[in-house]
Amino acid sequence: MFYHLTASSAVDTARTLLARSLQAGWRVMVRGSDAAGLEALDQALWEGPEDAFLPHGIAGGPHDARQPVLLGLGQMDDNIQALMAVDGALVEPAEVAGLERVFILFDGQDQTAVIAARGQWKALTGAGIAAQYWSEESGHWEKKAG
Repeated sequence: MFYHLTASSAVDTARTLLARSLQAGWRVMVRGSDAAGLEALDQALWEGPEDAFLPHGIAGGPHDARQPVLLGLGQMDDNIQALMAVDGALVEPAEVAGLERVFILFDGQDQTAVIAARGQWKALTGAGIAAQYWSEESGHWEKKAG
């Protein structure tokens, strides 16, 4: 599921999608493209509303396997049911098999991010993976393709 962000922030969208994923009983890997971006997301999740706390941690800690939401730069472990790619992190077609959901969030105001997301769309759909494209250009989320 591709999310073309034009009004909502990546943090707000991630919060919503992560909460829904946890409600579904999924363990989620949030893959970023750089450590600083993941640290900023980690901090934003800690500072979120108290009644909407999302248990999470940054990969590399002693309790990675127990984290419901794990933020990292690399590969997923075998107990992950959903993958969220942020900040241009790549998702390989082979990774999608066996996952309940893959979320790719990209900033619609950043032309480089849009071009990268188009490349991801082509790679994934070209590999025969069903994909959905969601846009919020109208002011609310609408499914545009898939």
